[in-house]
Amino acid sequence: MNAPTLKKQCLFFAVMLINLAFTAQSKYNHLDSLKGTYSAARSWWDVRHYDLHVDFNARDSSVSGFNVIRYLVLESKSVMQIDLLEPLKIDSIVQNGKLLEYRKDGPAYFLNLKEAQIKNSRQNIVVYYHGKPKVAVNPPWDGGIVWKKDTNKKPWVSVACQGMAARVWFPNKDHMADEADSADMYFSCQNDLICVSNGRLVGVNQWHGKLQYHWQVVNPINNYNIIPYIGDYANIQDTLKGKAGILPINYWVLSGNYEKAKVHFKQVKSMLRCFEDWFGPYPFYEDGYKLVEAPYLGMEHQSATAYGNNYGNGYLGRDLSRTGWGLKWDFIIVHESGHEWFGNNISAKDVADDWIHESFTAYSENLYVEYLFGKAAGAEYVIGTRQSIMNNEKIIGDYDVNNGSSGDLYYKGANLLHTIRQLCNNDSVWKAMLQGLNQTFWHQTVSSKQIENYMSTFLKMDLSKVFDQYLRETKVPVFEYYFKKDQLYYRWNVCIKDFNMPLKVKIGEQTELLQVTDRWLKMKVNSNELNVDVNFYVFSKKIK
Repeated sequence: MNAPTLKKQCLFFAVMLINLAFTAQSKYNHLDSLKGTYSAARSWWDVRHYDLHVDFNARDSSVSGFNVIRYLVLESKSVMQIDLLEPLKIDSIVQNGKLLEYRKDGPAYFLNLKEAQIKNSRQNIVVYYHGKPKVAVNPPWDGGIVWKKDTNKKPWVSVACQGMAARVWFPNKDHMADEADSADMYFSCQNDLICVSNGRLVGVNQWHGKLQYHWQVVNPINNYNIIPYIGDYANIQDTLKGKAGILPINYWVLSGNYEKAKVHFKQVKSMLRCFEDWFGPYPFYEDGYKLVEAPYLGMEHQSATAYGNNYGNGYLGRDLSRTGWGLKWDFIIVHESGHEWFGNNISAKDVADDWIHESFTAYSENLYVEYLFGKAAGAEYVIGTRQSIMNNEKIIGDYDVNNGSSGDLYYKGANLLHTIRQLCNNDSVWKAMLQGLNQTFWHQTVSSKQIENYMSTFLKMDLSKVFDQYLRETKVPVFEYYFKKDQLYYRWNVCIKDFNMPLKVKIGEQTELLQVTDRWLKMKVNSNELNVDVNFYVFSKKIK
């Protein structure tokens, strides 16, 4: 190759690298960073409590109210970021009776605080606002406020905002890294309706010709979980003698579905017993457990789970595993309630790590199948869900830009956990690890690395390469093997460098746990018939 040709090729590759870097950067914009970064205007203060007052007007699809944001000063700073999404408008912001000036940057409002923010002091601001919030087009996936009518033409109102976040309907510090330690919600609606929300009902009062419902949460809660449900509701009450005492259970259903709900929701108790057995006590005894009928499919709103699965088993009548096991219980009851442990008790600091919410909760589905029908049935269920895995994007997304990554965080993540359970090979230890996660990170926001390190330490095995392969790469590792004379040759391929996950196989009639790496290894065998244990989520290929 002559020098000019080499120079041209080097220039070509340099341009390609620049273009790739530009493409990666251009995936996101300034607004993504505003939402996703725990910036200097957020990190110096810690939300302690919301006093949220909102009036819902179904006649013109508008809201108005204010949020008292109580916080602890961690550092002495004077610029604070508050988030509220257009077309909602902030009317004023007040601290200690003084109007605050602010600069608007998209959905972010940067406040200039006049009062000295003394470290370790407790302060508050009051944000007044009004407007017509964005209407959800396809809730819960395309979020926003939901204005509907029930079959009797009465208003039925709620919010679904996990992806869009709570800024879609009230002003707050809208980042997952900081949860309010508690909250009081004062929601008003017309007199012939009932408003249900998180936690426990404190009281109902007349307010400007309407009814104002006061609900209170005494546990930490992330913003997208604070939700109103307004409708013609009837209440069914029950209790569960659980691991932490008597757990109050309430079902709030449209009045016409009262009798249907009494029968269908009987499965709730077996689900709660199962999850308390596997994960430890329900994390919010003080706030109770609720299912609330919602004008959309479902969502994991803490202590007030949204339910819209039409009182049928499966996922809208379908079995996502295609094994038959998924039609024996109500998917929305089980999946969304599983989030009380993973998502609400243990919460990700960044949506890039949402596998902590969704992978563990998807895995809880097969634990419930196992609880009802045995270990083999549970394994069959989770293996069946592999049909939904795309392997086209990494499970962990990009940090600091509000990137929630791939849909594979559900069932690829669940099968990752099922695979690690095989590596553990001790169900008592596996259960203790799941309970330990909920004890160790009780009511905390965490990173993926914290969860990964905890699991590796507890299970006494280095899982770092396993997590990197399944969470940070797209491809599933391939177990390649061939026989030569009386030797088996084997290795991992389509994998990260130094991938070293053991694999259980059956060679003839003998079961072996092979120590496999990305380099060819060999062992003496008495048979050339090999089957990989289906409980491991891997592909296999016999090389001729």
